[in-house]
Amino acid sequence: MNIRESGMPVQERWESFFNPLTVLSELGIDNNCQKIIDFGCGYGTFAIPAAQITNGIVYAIDIDDEFIAECMRRVEEYQLKSVKCIRRDFVLEGTGLPTNEADYAMLFNILHAEDPIAILKEAYRILLPLGKVGIIHWNYDASTPRGPSMKIRPRPEQCLEWMKSAGFVIQKPFINIPPYHYGIVGQKPQIQFI
Repeated sequence: MNIRESGMPVQERWESFFNPLTVLSELGIDNNCQKIIDFGCGYGTFAIPAAQITNGIVYAIDIDDEFIAECMRRVEEYQLKSVKCIRRDFVLEGTGLPTNEADYAMLFNILHAEDPIAILKEAYRILLPLGKVGIIHWNYDASTPRGPSMKIRPRPEQCLEWMKSAGFVIQKPFINIPPYHYGIVGQKPQIQFI
C-alpha cells in the first residue's frame, strides 16, 4: 500500500532540500547505531549517508520497485556492503524484522499515512530498549514546494502525540531542518509496561 500523497520530486530536487549527514547527526545517528531501519527509503537519500556513519547495517525498506532499484544502484556505486535494500509493504505487512532488533528507526516524510500510529508501533516493536526513532516531516506550511496536502500533513504536535501513543518517550521535541522540514526524536523506554 503506497502512503497517500507520497509523490517524490526528481532526485536532484529532493536531495537539494537536505544535508543528510548534518540532519542524521542532529537526529542522533552515530557509529554506535548498529542496526538502522529506513522506513520508506526512496532514493536512499538518508540510507546511504546512514551507512557511511555506522559500522553496522542499514535496512532500506520501500514498496516502490524503482526506488529500491535506485537505492541498490547507489549502494553499488558507493561500494556499501552494509545496506540491505528490501522491497516490502511495511504499512500492510510490517518490516518483517524481529522484535527488539534495531538501534534506530528512520520515519522520514511518511507520517501522513492513513494510520501513522501503526507505523510508529512497528518501529517501537523492532527497536531495542533505549532504541531511538527519528521523524522528519514537511513543515505545516502551505508555501513549501512539495509535501502532502495540508489536510493530511501532520503538525509537530500531532507527531509528538502519536509517538507517545505508540509508547515512545520524547527526547527532542522539535528540530528545525531548513528550509522546509522539522525533526523529532523519541526513544523506546528501557522497561516496557504491559
